[in-house]
Amino acid sequence: MTEAEVLDVLYQAFMLALRLALPFLLISMVVGVVISVFQAATQINEQTLTFVPKFLAILAVMGFLGGTILAMLQEFFRQMVALIAGG
Repeated sequence: MTEAEVLDVLYQAFMLALRLALPFLLISMVVGVVISVFQAATQINEQTLTFVPKFLAILAVMGFLGGTILAMLQEFFRQMVALIAGG
């Protein structure tokens, strides 16, 4: 395996990790900002108030994108196995 192939595999792995994590990070950020604005407007400074909405939002994203995430992971695994088997 050449250095270029190794770098290509690392690039693919990094991009896959980014594609898998980005929806969860974005929804968590949006829900956090909405809750923070609500807390600032109502002057409720409860730290645990953001946990449940973020948790439910992340579960909803997992429900909607779970099949797609699994398909992307399976495709990457197949590519890696083919690369290993091919030499």
